Amino acid sequence: MRSAEQRNSIITSKRNARDKALGFAGLYLVNDHDVYTKATASEIVQRIAKGEWTSSEVLEAYIARSAVAQTEVNFLYEDARKRAKELDAEFASTKTLRGPFHGVPFSVKDNYRIEGYDATTGFTAWANNPGKKDACLVAQLRAAGAIIFVKTNVPQTMFAFECNNPLWGRTTNPWNDKYTCGGSSGGEGALLAMDGSALGVGSDIGGSLRIPASYCGIYSLKPTAERVSSIGTQGRSSTRPGFEAIRSSHGPLARSVQDCELFCKTIFGQKDSSHQNIPMPYQAVELPSKLRFGYYLSDGMIESSPACKRAVLETVSALRKQGHECIEFTSPLNIRAMEVFLGLASSDGYKKMLLFLVTLGPRLPSFVRSLVCWIAKTVLGDSLFSRFFSLARVKTVSEFTDLTDQRDKVTTAWYEQVWDKYGFDGIIAPVQSLPVIPHGGSTYLSPLAAATIIYNVVESPVGTIPVTRVNPDTDQLSTDFVAGASGRSKVLESRMYLGKNPAYDPKAMEGIPVGVQLVGKKWEDEKVLAMMHVVDEALGPRGFGPGSWKARQT
Repeated sequence: MRSAEQRNSIITSKRNARDKALGFAGLYLVNDHDVYTKATASEIVQRIAKGEWTSSEVLEAYIARSAVAQTEVNFLYEDARKRAKELDAEFASTKTLRGPFHGVPFSVKDNYRIEGYDATTGFTAWANNPGKKDACLVAQLRAAGAIIFVKTNVPQTMFAFECNNPLWGRTTNPWNDKYTCGGSSGGEGALLAMDGSALGVGSDIGGSLRIPASYCGIYSLKPTAERVSSIGTQGRSSTRPGFEAIRSSHGPLARSVQDCELFCKTIFGQKDSSHQNIPMPYQAVELPSKLRFGYYLSDGMIESSPACKRAVLETVSALRKQGHECIEFTSPLNIRAMEVFLGLASSDGYKKMLLFLVTLGPRLPSFVRSLVCWIAKTVLGDSLFSRFFSLARVKTVSEFTDLTDQRDKVTTAWYEQVWDKYGFDGIIAPVQSLPVIPHGGSTYLSPLAAATIIYNVVESPVGTIPVTRVNPDTDQLSTDFVAGASGRSKVLESRMYLGKNPAYDPKAMEGIPVGVQLVGKKWEDEKVLAMMHVVDEALGPRGFGPGSWKARQT
């Protein structure tokens, strides 16, 4: 156990090294660099293939832009420059691309191990311990011609949907620094939104790809868990070794649907060293001309904000104008899924899995936990909060296996009560009940993650698409709003919407992006990507994608 002085020394040393690395980045020159940073990853590869651009030219633009963003924890600038020169020399000689990512500057979430660089995930204890081998996904990216040039910031333990840790500090929302960029792939979300990377990768066990994508106004895909390898990530499965009750997914964060698709076409089907992921190559799908979408505005646990409801309704309206069928339904199993997730995640008292949800619960004596539940239910009138809090405790092996069985039953019920009952091709849903949270908000608003957790429990592939931005003229809370109505959580909704300092403030949030989830059935990842194209085209130009970020005027 290191002393506070030792920890502070490590923090100072690592941050000084980061600042020194920034000095090796050139100035961002709008006239010279914008042409590269306003291009998608797909366009970059095409221009290099035509001989119009070089890998080195593209890389220098992104290095300069990344220095402006400063969401990173490790800079691989010199190694990246060497790599770019090698690719340029190879192409000049052979006129052949190394692979589908030839010359694309990639950022990766800090939990992916890279030979010669730390994977600290915000822990000083893991600093100064460089990786001995690339993570499987990193190696696959490199083999396809990618240039890995930065690693991005995460919350400590990667189990929070904001981005702050003692080692590297806080990463803020690129559109408003009073709010978080989301998490746990928050550094990726912020960097890509600011055009500081062409394409990025992250992981998701409860919303960590989707939440930062929505908060920052970019695209993401959470694939079915076993389609992309987790071998070589720090802590494995983005949690801690041995926790398999909820599987972590690994996938792209991008500035276009096309780039999400490029990632999947390249990576899907590649085996990892342990043969643990499914060797199912990308399989193109042909969609019917008329699709059938389900949608809901709130998850039945927490009332969605007007801004998040509007994002769903604008998506539905756009799809209907294109002739698609959209049917509103009630999401029936979010509460059960959240109970299962909480029960499984806290089974060992978080000894191996430090979670962001009600982390106090397992450490409390049983009589204190029971008292808190009684107060929530009888005094505050919030039986939902009481149920969630009561689950955060150490479980017996028998209780753990019962919860695992319940997880499987939730999945079976979801298919029976949603997919089979309605015959949907896809589902449009809010990413969260709020468009964004203030710094520190996940400590008291962690159950908001239930909106994304449901699709980790039932193992659905999910795309995230930016739709709109918070508008104080249209997104004010109704004057007749009542916290906790219809069995929702009174405690959470009061903190979100009422009082002197509610978390939801459409005036302060003005301009913050708001996205939606596009959900498919397990293994139908390619169909989700195809539907993402349909939704994106239906929504039309709306100020997202490469070149959309502008510094906020204060």
